Amino acid sequence: MSDLKIGRMVLGVCSTNTYFLYREGAEECIVVDPADVGRQIFANLRKNGLRVAGILLTHGHFDHIWGVEALRAAANEVAENHGYDAVKVFACKDEMELLQNAYQNVSENFGRACTVEADVYVRDGEELEIAGIRCRVIATPGHTAGGCCYYFEEAGFCICGDTIFQESVGRTDFPTGSMSTLVRSIREKLFVLPEDTKLYPGHGGSTTVEHEKKYNPFCV
Repeated sequence: MSDLKIGRMVLGVCSTNTYFLYREGAEECIVVDPADVGRQIFANLRKNGLRVAGILLTHGHFDHIWGVEALRAAANEVAENHGYDAVKVFACKDEMELLQNAYQNVSENFGRACTVEADVYVRDGEELEIAGIRCRVIATPGHTAGGCCYYFEEAGFCICGDTIFQESVGRTDFPTGSMSTLVRSIREKLFVLPEDTKLYPGHGGSTTVEHEKKYNPFCV
C-alpha cells in the first residue's frame, strides 16, 4: 500500500479544491491549484509540519491561481533561508497564454486581475518527480486549451482540476473552451485509466473512473 497521502482545503469565491500531497511522516509536500490566500495555505501547511516543495496547476482560471504568487513567495523564503531548492510552479505548455492573460483566465471579469508565469511548462505524458513523489501529466484540453490532470499511479488517484466532476464536467463557455474537445479528452485520456482510479476534481467531492463511465451524462 502506498504511503502517499492527500489533503484538501476548500478556498475562495468558487469553493475551489486546493490539494496537498505528502508521504506519511515526511515534511515536504506538493500543492495543487492554490485557489486563494496563498499565505494562509502556507501557514496552514507549516502549522501541520509540512513544507511546500512544488506547486502544480491543472489549468489557469482565476479561482485556481489567485494564491500562487503569495504561496510561491512564502515557500521560497523558507527555501532560501534553509538552503532548499527553489519552489517551482508547473503548468501545461498549452496553458501559457491563458495564465498570462487576465481576460482569458477570467480574473479581470471578477475584479481582481491576475496573471501567473509558471517556472516549468510540461507536456502530455511527461513524468514529474517532486519531493520523491512521482506523477504523470495527462493533457486534457477542453475546459481550457491547456488543462491537464496529474496521475499518481502508485496511489491510484488522479487530480483532474475542472476536466471532470462527479457526474458532470467543466464548463466550456470561457475563452479557449470546447465541449467536444473536453468530452474527447475524458474518454480518451481519463476513461482508459484503471476503473478504480479515484478522481479528485477542482470542485466538489471525489469520484472514480468506474462511476463516471457509468453515470456521467456528458460522457456515456
